[in-house]
Amino acid sequence: MTRDVVIKLRGLRNAFGADVVHDNLDLDVHRGEVLGVVGGSGTGKSVLLRCIAGLRPPQAGSIEIFGQDALNCSETARRAIDQRMGVMFQDGALFSSLTVRENVEVPMRTIDGLDAGLRRELADLKIAMSGLPYKAGDNYPSELSGGMRKRAGLARALALDPEIVFLDEPTAGLDPIGASAFDELIRGLSRAMGLTVFMVTHDLDSLHACCDRIAVLADRRVKYTGTMEEMLEIDHPWVHEYFHGPRARAAIATKDKVS
Repeated sequence: MTRDVVIKLRGLRNAFGADVVHDNLDLDVHRGEVLGVVGGSGTGKSVLLRCIAGLRPPQAGSIEIFGQDALNCSETARRAIDQRMGVMFQDGALFSSLTVRENVEVPMRTIDGLDAGLRRELADLKIAMSGLPYKAGDNYPSELSGGMRKRAGLARALALDPEIVFLDEPTAGLDPIGASAFDELIRGLSRAMGLTVFMVTHDLDSLHACCDRIAVLADRRVKYTGTMEEMLEIDHPWVHEYFHGPRARAAIATKDKVS
């Protein structure tokens, strides 16, 4: 059975002056899947995420989201697309002068008809869904640990009940226990809410724990896509080293021990 394609990239080109990061890049993301995006340093993983999420325009190519031309649609149509997506940045990107609850409420302020009381109730629900204690809503970002700030960033990404969530290195900087708990949270939310997750990561444990498919960026495009098992059969030098190196073996051993 063919799965719906919710993100369709064709011929994408991203460059910074003479430095071409992506050239003729194609990718399909299917509804309800957790897609892990990996690649070596300088392959433009976060650039690709920001491009799809509408935070920077590509130099060439097309982006279809929910079957709509996301680059050439009207402002109203683009706003409707944006309200069906959420983004969690690597550093959380929280407003330091706002409490966690107020940060989560920020996207809700774009929706007409939500009074302050309803915004607060919905924000508290998202905070709980992210695994934070209720009292964390009253805290400022500076009062939170790194792991809690990431969860607060996730709560804000979930504010508008999105269908697609973009995660940029969600477990970076977390200790192994915290990273494992975050992986479980992402997988659980994906299954419970039917989320499509586009996750940029370097964390092999996350790839094993969360991802249905993996997309490898190399040679300025998406070089390979497939399951973890399929990645292990690829003989590209970087791919082989990444998925067969010491850290990969440790991740596999940990997975086998848990299962």
